[in-house]
Amino acid sequence: DGAWGPWHPLLLSGLYLLGMFRRRRPGEPPLAKGIIPWLGYALEFRKDTSEFLKRMQRKHGDIFTVLIGGYYFTFVMDPSCFGAIVKESRSKLDFRTFASKLVLQVFGYETIEADHTITHASSTKHLMGDGLTVMTEATMENFKKLMLFNLSSGEEKRVWQEDSLFHYCYNIVFRAGYLTLYGTQPHQGADNKEKANEQDRIHSNQMFHEFRKYDRLFPRLASAMLPSKDKIEAERLKRLFWSMLSVKKSCQKDNISGWISDQNQLLAENGVPEYMRDRFMFMLLWASQGNTGPTAFWLLLYLMKHPEAMKAVKDEVDKVSRENGQEAKPGSPPINVTRDMLNQTPILDSALEETLRLVAAPVLTRAVLEDISLKTGSGTEYTLRKGDRVALFPHMSVQMNPEIHPKPHEFKYDRFINPDGTKKYFYKNGKRLKYFNMPWGAGVSICPGRFFASAEIKMFVFLVLSLYDLELVNREEEIPAIDISRWGFGTMQPVRDVRFRYRLRF
Repeated sequence: DGAWGPWHPLLLSGLYLLGMFRRRRPGEPPLAKGIIPWLGYALEFRKDTSEFLKRMQRKHGDIFTVLIGGYYFTFVMDPSCFGAIVKESRSKLDFRTFASKLVLQVFGYETIEADHTITHASSTKHLMGDGLTVMTEATMENFKKLMLFNLSSGEEKRVWQEDSLFHYCYNIVFRAGYLTLYGTQPHQGADNKEKANEQDRIHSNQMFHEFRKYDRLFPRLASAMLPSKDKIEAERLKRLFWSMLSVKKSCQKDNISGWISDQNQLLAENGVPEYMRDRFMFMLLWASQGNTGPTAFWLLLYLMKHPEAMKAVKDEVDKVSRENGQEAKPGSPPINVTRDMLNQTPILDSALEETLRLVAAPVLTRAVLEDISLKTGSGTEYTLRKGDRVALFPHMSVQMNPEIHPKPHEFKYDRFINPDGTKKYFYKNGKRLKYFNMPWGAGVSICPGRFFASAEIKMFVFLVLSLYDLELVNREEEIPAIDISRWGFGTMQPVRDVRFRYRLRF
């Protein structure tokens, strides 16, 4: 005993830090600590978030607290509580604590207090309202640059081309978004324009290939579970993007978006050094382009698998084009999709919303800064403990909830509209729900670029359906499963790609 004497307090404080002695207090949610000190349920949670939470919900009900990697997370699966959590003031529930750790780990960027305000202000100015009209025009130009440069009509051109759908969608949507936000090759005079366009095509394609390498590492990088050889690769890629997207390089571009240049300027005014602003630019690239391409893939795939949905969306696209004097027919100039046109597509809107309901699966996390109480739909009241985290996983609790969305695993393109094209309301236990689909998050941390992201996806699908006939190479092909390692990070990705073919309509 004598030899161990002095170690007792240290050993005990070590175990205390690992969360061994935590007890559930009266009024707190059910508590599950797992058997591994500190780690708790981290491995199971990471392996398959959705399955793990289902199991916990069956065992403990709609609200429960679990230990994950040294933090206690209270998961709230009852949608009637979402409003209270989402609207709670930042002094009690704060999402930045968690977010700043993540962006440092994943992008090497050290956040400052003003970040949220800066991004919010520039997104409101450039990615919504009139600013969005400008962005939509620029995006259209870049889609044309990537999709229309080698088209000439006539019979010999109407041959089927085959490609992989996920790669095709992600590649084109990413590149159009990248060129729109970060600018294009400068050129003098009309003769150099095509040369500059060619440079943009080559450069944006290289960017995409490096981005995909990083994107594949992202889930394990975010949860700090990368093996060492991948860590080295992640570091290489980070440095590459800091350099490629650097403030210095972007100054040499034409058509750089106000969204990017404003944020750079505001950060500089807030004393953020240039090398840190380069890292911020990398974060913006991932935030703006990491989910749009994969979402476009799922939307087109669901349409190809559901002919009645494809017909409804295609008819709407043709009708909107016609009404805007741009009928797709032999000999007509390539279509120019405007923001006005994108506001006339309730069926496409619903099909996109339904796609997001099925495949967007963020985990929304807040740090609990002081004890707060939470009242459930059934009237039970729980106390959330200061120092814990509170988390929502809307994919499971609302998006796939059969009480809110009957037959939740089916793709119903018109689920979100009434027969007259107006938006539908959703209810649970007779109460109208505010939160029935949350692909963009909610409250203060709602995605500020959601209108631009939607416009980008819709414009791409609009263009593809106007230009091409498309079909799956194997019509019987099953929709691929989702890659469960990506739960919690936005739009899910498929475990494999799907072959499709397309040819010019006229």
